[in-house]
Amino acid sequence: MATLKVSSSVPSPSEDAEQLKTAFDGWGTNEDLIISILAHRSAEQRKVIRQTYHETFGEDLLKTLDKEFSNDFETSSNQVLMEVACTRSSTQLLHARQAYHARYKKALEEDVAHHTTGDFRKLLVPLVTSYRYEGDEVNIKDKHYNDEEIIRILSTRSKAQINATFNRYQDDHGEEILKSLEEGDEDDKFLGLLRSTIQCLTRPELYFVDVLRSAINKTGTDEGALTRIVTTRAEIDLKVIGEEYQRRNSIPLEKAITKDTRGDYEKMLVALLGEDDA
Repeated sequence: MATLKVSSSVPSPSEDAEQLKTAFDGWGTNEDLIISILAHRSAEQRKVIRQTYHETFGEDLLKTLDKEFSNDFETSSNQVLMEVACTRSSTQLLHARQAYHARYKKALEEDVAHHTTGDFRKLLVPLVTSYRYEGDEVNIKDKHYNDEEIIRILSTRSKAQINATFNRYQDDHGEEILKSLEEGDEDDKFLGLLRSTIQCLTRPELYFVDVLRSAINKTGTDEGALTRIVTTRAEIDLKVIGEEYQRRNSIPLEKAITKDTRGDYEKMLVALLGEDDA
């Protein structure tokens, strides 16, 4: 379930663009006005606002925001690549690859292959290039799973198939696949990524809770991870993630975030959590 609050009646993209321009050009940036607009529009609405802003004022809205706000508002690791590949639908991932190519004039899979090696490359390149079947049909056969087989399954099978496969693994071996993979070296970064991939594909809300807990509960907030999760999941399942976070950590996600952030950054995150007064 989403947390993003979008009014059933919102101003036109032209009106929003005009308001944003006013917020930037006044005596000091009007951060509250900017947050009240951008934190209460869907991703598709923000896309149209950005296009309209560029057509009207000849400026890129994202570049303007970069100049006006601190780095806390700015948005690659192997973990992020895996997360994007595993939590987007096949169509969304295809669009992301197309957008990457349009912006950088390179194929995403080409850059991933160039910047990774060994087992990381074996896992990540298929993940970012896959076009998964989205239905519920499954087909299970008896297998013994090694790392190579797991990579093939994770990068080619539908999520329903993956869940059914690992349920069968548990029936056959008496323990979950994640438990089996924990038997490896705790410092093995590839095994850590493999476990995260499985969790992200099968129980994404638990994966995101773990990332949020790591981002918030340590010396120095990991703003990149915190921003990425709140902004990308606000229209999808951030409510479920927040409920699971509170269940596992005995503190509401909103309270954990406000304890660890401040200023306009905090206001934007709280608004995306649906906890502001708008």
